[in-house]
Amino acid sequence: MIAELVTTGSELLLGQIVNTNAAYMAQELNKIGVDVCFQTTVGDNRARMKEVLAFAMSRADLVITSGGLGPTRGDITKEVSAEVMGRTMALNEECAARLKTHFAKIGREMTENNLRQAMIPEGAHIFVNHAGTAPGVAMEKEGKLLVNLPGPPSEMKDMFHRSLLPYLAVKYGVSAVIFSRVLHTFGIGESMLETKLDDLVLAQKNPTLAFLVRPTGVIIRITAKAESAAAAEKLIAPMEKEIRARIGDFVYGVDDEKLEEIVGRMLLERKLAVATAESCTGGLVASRLTDVAGSSEYVKGGVVSYTDEVKAEILGVSKDLLESYGAVSEPVARAMAEGVRHKLGAEVAVSTTGLAGPGGGTEETPVGTVFIAVSGNDGTIVERHRFPGTRGQVKFRASQAALALLRRYINQGKALH
Repeated sequence: MIAELVTTGSELLLGQIVNTNAAYMAQELNKIGVDVCFQTTVGDNRARMKEVLAFAMSRADLVITSGGLGPTRGDITKEVSAEVMGRTMALNEECAARLKTHFAKIGREMTENNLRQAMIPEGAHIFVNHAGTAPGVAMEKEGKLLVNLPGPPSEMKDMFHRSLLPYLAVKYGVSAVIFSRVLHTFGIGESMLETKLDDLVLAQKNPTLAFLVRPTGVIIRITAKAESAAAAEKLIAPMEKEIRARIGDFVYGVDDEKLEEIVGRMLLERKLAVATAESCTGGLVASRLTDVAGSSEYVKGGVVSYTDEVKAEILGVSKDLLESYGAVSEPVARAMAEGVRHKLGAEVAVSTTGLAGPGGGTEETPVGTVFIAVSGNDGTIVERHRFPGTRGQVKFRASQAALALLRRYINQGKALH
């Protein structure tokens, strides 16, 4: 079944609110095997909305709208939908009675325009709104279905699960699911990933493979369609195993896992405490580590050593190192990690020092250069990176690289007692 989602409202086109409804509905429809092939957003203009809905009905089996079911003159989705489906509008007494009961219950006067919400297309199936006032409707024509859902996310979600999903299950016997497994990678680019996995991409059928660039790295999405989630996972398993065999330690997490959660779990399991010394990241590594509930069990503390004075006086970085190599250098990153580790009595420590920009770079040390060090009982390792992007992007990418290096250090056993 091919579906199109049509979100209505000029506020979406103006960027005044983020369109979360389309993402939510697409995810939920995919779970039951409905292929969402198109998404469209249209403003509160009758002619343009009619054109969009008519085109959607010509190319999809199921069209679902969200928004425009309210009591004002600008709420025209239901009226335009009825026009597209060749139906007249009429007051539904049951919907009107529910509206009157609702307003009486909350002790407010119901104005006449609220009855616009009780105007229903002739012969439409009605979805009661248990989270608000605007009912939803479903209309069928020539084997195709047009559904109107309310715009407020809480109302849309409640109606989607409480009413629409059961309705689709009965009407179409929807039983298949589309299930995705997401592998999070860091330290390997999209082009290199495709090179290593190109034969899998070319041979894909079910499951399919996709690469998506994110601020945290490149994610690999493996998607399968089957009669159940368990069956889909079974289809995915061999491909996931092959991918892991080829790219190994570049994969750091699965699905909704975050790198800071994974690192925290590893520290907790090994009974290790971590300390941070940060210059260019300004405490972002420590912030991400402490975003995880229970992090007080393994985060010892941190120092934001933004100036040379703090590096020298608090972390014990020698002035000779700072003068000879500069703050953005491998020796200083090494000394920062070792210094904070001993200062705070941690088993492992991570440091960052670099140039986040936009100014201050040189030919030898351009903007985006970051040195990251991890120090533990078995020694200290340092990496040099060159991150592109804005100041904020460089800082975040540096924090991600720092957590990735810390993960790898712990994983290889170098931080064990």
